[in-house]
Amino acid sequence: MTQALHTSALTSLPLLARGKVRDNYAVGKDRLLMVASDRLSAFDVILGEPIPGKGALLTQMALFWFDKLGHLCPNHLTGESPESAVTPAELPQVVGRSMLVKRLKPIPVEAVVRGYLAGSGWKEYQESQAVCGVPLPPGLKNAGRLPEPIFTPAAKAEVGEHDENISYEQVVKVVGPEMAAKIRDISIAIYKAAAAFALTKGIIIADTKFEFGLDENGTLTLMDEVLTPDSSRYWPVEGYEAAYAAGENPPSYDKQFVRDWLESVRINGKPWDKTPPAPHLPSDVVTKTAAKYQEALTRLIS
Repeated sequence: MTQALHTSALTSLPLLARGKVRDNYAVGKDRLLMVASDRLSAFDVILGEPIPGKGALLTQMALFWFDKLGHLCPNHLTGESPESAVTPAELPQVVGRSMLVKRLKPIPVEAVVRGYLAGSGWKEYQESQAVCGVPLPPGLKNAGRLPEPIFTPAAKAEVGEHDENISYEQVVKVVGPEMAAKIRDISIAIYKAAAAFALTKGIIIADTKFEFGLDENGTLTLMDEVLTPDSSRYWPVEGYEAAYAAGENPPSYDKQFVRDWLESVRINGKPWDKTPPAPHLPSDVVTKTAAKYQEALTRLIS
């Protein structure tokens, strides 16, 4: 196992932004080097302990999906080697965990697609029988499969802030009716194709979020990461039926494992209030989380 990378420190390229997981560097005027660190965020707080190997796994998985879904939507990959953008001394920070991508004009909307009712969607449904203004049939249960996947966008938040669910009408206000419809339709098509494939590998993709940008010609382009356990709820098919019948969250390959631990931890007898600093993750939680990510990738590509 290579050493975990919590924060990259490339000096040969200008740092543009550090996200929850990725550090983005400018390569000339038209490209970015995206370095996937081993940082983990939960409840929009970056945890102090990195998950060894996570950045490389996420990158491998994103590249796998970009390749598989390329016929549905253009993506931001340049096809060039990320290693070509840095000095030899910086290679250990880049190899296996980076993508050299086109610099796009980001669309400030998280394109969320849900095929199952979980997380904030389940909470919202219990209150209003709808998610992001999309009305749903009565009688659905936690982790239940929806009759059809739904598009439930979110407003992209600053690092440390919570993404906020918004209505489709609000997306129309931000990008116009034509682009909003295009984002919705492409997002649902990508989700359906990915979920159908994942199911053949024994994985349920309950929901996911996509990010899009526009290239210099105004073409809608899939960017950032895609369909990783960081941006999606991955459930193994084993155990799903039993959890669903019991009204519980199914076992998962994503960050739910860490979220559940954080929900259960007590600091001076009180639950963590989900603001920084996060509680220290015990080494067994770190190890188990790394194993979850690895298992998801192995299943998917084997």
